Amino acid sequence: MNLARKVALVTGGTGGIGKAICKRLLEDSFIVYLCDIQDELKKSVISELSQFGEIFYEHLDVSEEPQWKNTYSKIMDSFGRIDLVVNNAGINIRVVIEECSVEQWDRMFQVNVRGPFLSIKHGIPIMRKQGYGQFINMSSVAGLVGYIPTNESYTATKGAVTLLTKSVATRYAKYGIRCNSIHPATVETDLVKNILTDKKLRDERIADIPLNRLCSPEDVANAVAFLASDRATFINGVQFPVDGGLSAR
Repeated sequence: MNLARKVALVTGGTGGIGKAICKRLLEDSFIVYLCDIQDELKKSVISELSQFGEIFYEHLDVSEEPQWKNTYSKIMDSFGRIDLVVNNAGINIRVVIEECSVEQWDRMFQVNVRGPFLSIKHGIPIMRKQGYGQFINMSSVAGLVGYIPTNESYTATKGAVTLLTKSVATRYAKYGIRCNSIHPATVETDLVKNILTDKKLRDERIADIPLNRLCSPEDVANAVAFLASDRATFINGVQFPVDGGLSAR
């Protein structure tokens, strides 16, 4: 058991943002548990990232409480510590509120809100006992402002994550636990590239951003790395925009 190395858990780790976060944390010498439900990508993603450090894959449906208990137990049995949990997993069913079914609404909350809730619920006792730890919750610029390109169900889930972060940050800071959220604008993942193939639509999305470009997965990963570093030990309960100035308008 290596007690000198920091241990991080990243959900949604096989996607564009999650993979970039895992890579950045590995480069900063974290031991990383990449957690996801896309088991078919396990071999290729782990092979790609293992060159950067010590990484493990764990199947985790973030909406299932027993799986959270099992994942935390495995990490503690292996390394005896958890320094950082990045609640990155999320979904977006892209329908406006008038067309959104109750089932779609509930599914969005199951993943985007229940996931961080279960993560924090079962992570806090571990961090409280060890006297340190941090949760970083992936919200969105839509968790700060009403953003027309983003549907209402997604916005509602990310708003919930924003306030969940603040509440946890204030209640559990006395135990050495920090909780912060990150709020990207549109991130140029492969999925987004496919959605924004129309040049006019892409240009409209970029025009919303004062820095005049889309956010990259690496921009988000760098924000996570900063909050996870020793340079950010007094930062707690913040809403960290990674949006090129969009929310400052």
